[in-house]
Amino acid sequence: MSSRDAEKYSVPGLERGLRILSEFSRDTPTLTAPELARRLDVPRTTIFRLLVTLESLGFVERARNGRDYQLGTAVLKLGFEYLASLSLTELSRPILERLRDELGYSANLVIRDGRDIVYVQKVASSSPFASSVHVGTRLPAHATVLGRVLLSRHSFPALLALYPEERLQSHGPNTPATVNELYQLLLADRERGYVIEEGFFENNISTIAAPVFDEDGNVAAALGLTIPNLQVPDASQTRLIASVCSAAQELSRCLNYRGEPQVA
Repeated sequence: MSSRDAEKYSVPGLERGLRILSEFSRDTPTLTAPELARRLDVPRTTIFRLLVTLESLGFVERARNGRDYQLGTAVLKLGFEYLASLSLTELSRPILERLRDELGYSANLVIRDGRDIVYVQKVASSSPFASSVHVGTRLPAHATVLGRVLLSRHSFPALLALYPEERLQSHGPNTPATVNELYQLLLADRERGYVIEEGFFENNISTIAAPVFDEDGNVAAALGLTIPNLQVPDASQTRLIASVCSAAQELSRCLNYRGEPQVA
C-alpha cells in the first residue's frame, strides 16, 4: 500500500491508541495522562478518552497510586499469542531442549526487531546460575553476540541505513564504536559461520551462537548457548560450537532452508 493510500484509509483514533501503548517501556513502565498528552502532542481530553477505552479493554490499567497508567494484561496476552503463532518458536523448542540436555547449558532463540533482538524462546538449564533474560527481553543488536549473528548478512549500506549515527551507543568496553567497526566484526562472523565471545555483553557470561536461515536464505533467527563462565573451556570449545551449529542447521532445515544465505 502506498503512503497516500495508507493516509487515506488510516484511522486516527486507532493510531493514537497504539501510539499510547508504544510509549510504555522498561524505562517508563508508568505514565500519567498529562505526560502522554505532551509526548504525543494530543489534547488531554483526547488522551483521557483513549485511556478510558484502552482501560476498558484491558490494554492499560491504573497503577496503585490511581494516577499513573501502566500496560494491562491484554498486551501480555497479545504478546504470547504472537509468539505462539510463530512456527519458529514451536519448531525450536525440542531442538533447544535437546541442546540443553546434551550440553547442560541454557539455550535461546532470538529474532530481530529493528535495532533490537527479542528473545522468543528460552530453555533454562538446571544450573543455579540465574539469568535475567526471559522470553520477551529486548537487547541492542549491535552490542550483543546474538545480535551480531542476526546482522551478519547485512551489507555495509544496509547497516548504515539501520545505524545512521556517527557513534554507536556503548553498552560496555566491547561494543563496537562505529558502523565500520561493527561491519568488520560481521564480516569475520559471516566467514566463520558462528560467533563465540567471552564476556562480550555481560561480564562472566560467554555465548556461542549461529544463524538460523529461512527458505529464502535470510537470517530468520539466532540460536545461542549461554555459558555462565567468563571463559569457555578449551577442551570443550570444539564440541560446543559443533553442537550449536548443528542445532541451528537442523532448525534451518525445518524452515525449508536449502540454498545459500542472502546478503541484505
